[in-house]
Amino acid sequence: MSDISALWEAESIAVIGASERPGALGRKPLDYLLRYGFKGRILPVNPRSPEILGVPAYPSVQDAPGPVDLALIMVSAERVLGAVDDCVAAGVKLAVIASSGFAETGEEGARLQAEVVARARAGGLRIIGPNCIGAVAYENRVLATFSPLFGAESVPFEPGTLAFVSQSGALGFGAASLALERGLRPGWVVSTGNDADVTALEVLRELATVPEVTGLLGYLEDTPDIGTLRELAGSGKPVALLKSGRTEAGGRAAASHTGALATDDRVLDAALRGLGIVRVDDIDELLDVARVFESERRPTGNRVAVVTTSGGSGILAADAVEAHGLELSALEPRSKEALAEIVPAFGAIDNPVDITATVLSDPSLFDRSLDVLIADDTVDIIVAAFCVMAGPDVEKAVNALSRAAEKGGKPILVARTGADFLAPDAPRDLREAGLPEYPTPARALRAAAALWEVSRPRTLPDAPRPGTVPGPGAGATEPELKRLLAEAGIDVPKGRIAVDAEDAARAVTEAGGTAVLKAVVPGLLHKTEAGGVEIGVTADTAPEAHARLAALGGQVLVEELIDEGAEGVELIVGVHTTDLGPVLTAGLGGIFTEVLDDVGHRLLPLAPGEGAELLAGLRGARILAGTRGRAAVDVAAAAELLHKVGELVQDWPAGFALDLNPVRVLPQGAVVLDAALSFDTSKEAGR
Repeated sequence: MSDISALWEAESIAVIGASERPGALGRKPLDYLLRYGFKGRILPVNPRSPEILGVPAYPSVQDAPGPVDLALIMVSAERVLGAVDDCVAAGVKLAVIASSGFAETGEEGARLQAEVVARARAGGLRIIGPNCIGAVAYENRVLATFSPLFGAESVPFEPGTLAFVSQSGALGFGAASLALERGLRPGWVVSTGNDADVTALEVLRELATVPEVTGLLGYLEDTPDIGTLRELAGSGKPVALLKSGRTEAGGRAAASHTGALATDDRVLDAALRGLGIVRVDDIDELLDVARVFESERRPTGNRVAVVTTSGGSGILAADAVEAHGLELSALEPRSKEALAEIVPAFGAIDNPVDITATVLSDPSLFDRSLDVLIADDTVDIIVAAFCVMAGPDVEKAVNALSRAAEKGGKPILVARTGADFLAPDAPRDLREAGLPEYPTPARALRAAAALWEVSRPRTLPDAPRPGTVPGPGAGATEPELKRLLAEAGIDVPKGRIAVDAEDAARAVTEAGGTAVLKAVVPGLLHKTEAGGVEIGVTADTAPEAHARLAALGGQVLVEELIDEGAEGVELIVGVHTTDLGPVLTAGLGGIFTEVLDDVGHRLLPLAPGEGAELLAGLRGARILAGTRGRAAVDVAAAAELLHKVGELVQDWPAGFALDLNPVRVLPQGAVVLDAALSFDTSKEAGR
């Protein structure tokens, strides 16, 4: 048993601050442990009572018969330090501090919290909380909580396979109650409160090692630790997270294009997507995903077949397939031939397959249609959508779906649009058959997309290595940055600094007769807006252009002119550091970068193929592939450039923001036309 796993494996629980007074928070855990049949030792701690609720009580944890696996501290904030010292002296390894009055109340509470954690860590005691409602584990009936959920007259208490972990105790146990109401069966519910020591993410990581867990669900308020996220993703267990704070301002590098585009929330989205962790937006969506996580059937692809008794449901399902990044299967020719023999002439055999309301008079339509779709190798997921079917008709449909799921092993999700009173037993029957059920096609397809997200094969990148080679200093100029890029195998225009007007004319001739001149001025990151760029300069016009640019107060760079005609596409590429680590941003670039806002983000290091995947996910990906008479550009070269940039900056210290804008992607190759670096040494960014 690890320290954290005592939350669900404890065989002895001390309740510090136990009370017999009706309504007291210190009484509730004792009530629950007794009521729900905890098989281990219950150890009330109260120096004023020798017995509480018929259970012997002890003046301190040290006086209780050991060992004590888990302590629940339920005393006022000013008495918590003494309780922690008592636990340390008794050799307790894990304590849940339910008490409030810590960092959530302000600076004084934060100082007290820091002292509690420091003292606990020094004594080898891990802390859950403070300011949390505790935890419950259904199988072992460990109820280290005062949640009113378990004081209700009738609470389903069947052990399940889902684990809920929430920083907010009220929200976590509220979500658990909704899950129970919807027929879901959580096996573990843990609140971590202020996350002062053990974090919600650490608890999820520990629960991922429990063989019986089929799905992990979390609510987070703080920025998660990327190392723990990676470990969680590598566990192989499906994970969905609800992270609050989407609307917080996240631009960490105001002078940087990519810093402005890559807000904290977008970065977290990218990190979770890259790791195969589903991010949800609300409790309803979290519970919808939980339902599909209960089943152990996993898709091998993202191609969906929809079978429906309602044309309207089929249309809504088809719309949702595309909206959630799935693919509507085209079906094999032999499948369409078989369906033509089954489906009524006024139905539809093209996916979505509409077997029509005729199923009410001929229930075999469901069986036979499902048999065809299960056998079709182009189908990875089946969504069955039916409306307003009642009683025996629903039972027949459920039986058909259950047989198909067992036969083919493919996930089958059900969209049953109709009130429960039409078929009161349907939710239970579908649950027992392992068929996730949703009230609308859109919600079923959203859950199907989540299932594919946690199932699709991916190569996780190695963790970033510690920086060993210093990056460029804060004052690095464009020529210096381009030298580093060239050394990394990244194409840049040929060019050099022109020392005076005559030298500028010579440099233009060396560059091919027509060139670009740029002002190289420390602190000038956006040269175009400042009039610091001259394009199409010839040897004759070079002296005048040089004089104008030199007047801005720096050097003048002369570079070859890269074709700016219709045969290229401009991208923005950049890296900046965040609390989650260095983030690469890429998208459609040029002077309208912020206006277009068509970018993707990935945490570094990139996994194989991630560069190409990022570019393919842009709204403007078709521009790269060639559209409306434009030639296709070298997407492979652009993707390779992303990987080379990621490798180049791997050892750069935290706080930098590198902008490569524009990067011109040509029919063959990709060239960095401009490079700028800003640096914030005051920022402590995670690696």
